[in-house]
Amino acid sequence: MGAIEEVYEEDVEADVSEEEFREAVEAKVEQMGGLADEETAAMLIAHELSEGEVNAVADIESGMEEVKFLAKVMAVGDLRTFERDGEDADGRVINVEVADETGHVRLAFWDEQAADIDDGALDVGEVLRIKGRPKEGYNGLEVSVDKAEPDDDATIDVEPGDGSTIESLTMGQSDVTLRGLVLGTDSIRTFDRDDGSEGRVANLTLGDETGRVRVTLWDDQADRAEELSAGAAVEVVDGYVRERDGALELHVGDQGAVDEIDEEVAFEPDADAIETVEIDETVDIAGVVLEADPKRTFDRDDGSEGQVRNIRLRDATGDIRVALWGEKADEDIAPGDEVLAADVEIQDGWQDDKEASAGWQSTVVVFDDSVDVSPAAAPKPATGDDEHAGLSSFADGAPDTGSTEDSTSGGTAGDTMGQDGETGAQADGEDVEFTGTVVQTGDPVVLDDGEQTMTVETSDHVQLGQEVTVRGVMRDERLHAEDVF
Repeated sequence: MGAIEEVYEEDVEADVSEEEFREAVEAKVEQMGGLADEETAAMLIAHELSEGEVNAVADIESGMEEVKFLAKVMAVGDLRTFERDGEDADGRVINVEVADETGHVRLAFWDEQAADIDDGALDVGEVLRIKGRPKEGYNGLEVSVDKAEPDDDATIDVEPGDGSTIESLTMGQSDVTLRGLVLGTDSIRTFDRDDGSEGRVANLTLGDETGRVRVTLWDDQADRAEELSAGAAVEVVDGYVRERDGALELHVGDQGAVDEIDEEVAFEPDADAIETVEIDETVDIAGVVLEADPKRTFDRDDGSEGQVRNIRLRDATGDIRVALWGEKADEDIAPGDEVLAADVEIQDGWQDDKEASAGWQSTVVVFDDSVDVSPAAAPKPATGDDEHAGLSSFADGAPDTGSTEDSTSGGTAGDTMGQDGETGAQADGEDVEFTGTVVQTGDPVVLDDGEQTMTVETSDHVQLGQEVTVRGVMRDERLHAEDVF
């Protein structure tokens, strides 16, 4: 085996034929005027071929000088023309969305290449072998294409028209199709544009099995925020991804749409354990509402009127007061409701207690039967680790841990909280009657009346959020119910 063949076999990983490689080596020997033999020239060519080769779209970064990769055409944009400084002929550009199993990226084809694509030289679904220069464009990362050739033998397991998931959204992505569950909506806001016209914008929050995302609706699409209700399954068509305050948002303009669909969309909240949250963190918490105070109004320094409403939310690890500001104070929330409060800021509250603040950037969701909030796996007791609690803490069939911690009183379920804050355990054999809201079903049942919790042994069926009265005898710090009504 000669030197050229040996280097080709061992060092060349790029998709180049041996004949093409030999021709490049011979040209390199001639170029260097005899300063390199065939083996040295072959090694130089092999290095040049491997430089810039990336394994996947997700590996492309704007700081790279050149990249070579495979991707499938997902969508082809329209040809645009522009004036170049000092030149009579207009420039031409066309954007093409490509993807592999790891992500999406936008390609920019220029001038003759763009004109050829506009004439139908490129088909959606075609796999391309691409060489180009990555850069940060107006819409995020894009690759300015130097060369792109079809590769009929390569296989990429993504299909045009397949919807994205929230987790897979990337900055600058366009032509996005996404199915999700409406978690919440905001009212329409107006603003003045530079040309004197009035713009309209509204937001809604979508969730799917991979996460949630804020959706910004512009102008005519803004009406959808008032037409859709929480729990509706929708499909976003022709959306585009932007970044705001470090988070990705999905935007929908005049070319896009948000359509209601008659399909089930899975969403399961993945919340932080209340016991583990710390001041100045922004977290997601979820649980059952123990208390819901009336809405209060107040005057701001600028003379405008604000409003706030406090609720108390509990999961298996503890409870916390949540302040709902602005429009969120109007949410229809009552004791027993299952609620997700996402992107809330943990602050130092009254009497050095932590509290959560739900402002404009937060999402507050009241769940109904359209959302599965009871995973099959039984919840684990809090261990002090930063594990997720969510609403699975209240799933039917929760294990008997011996007692249910009441973070408000600092005691165990079955203790009685007096008006002075002292805790007095009730004696075994004592007859007790207790009225409260069901915050845990299964074995045992846990009731909460806003001041204390009671662990109840009963075979009667009760529902989460139901207010019941139980009467029975205390044994081993549990009320063994004789009557439930």
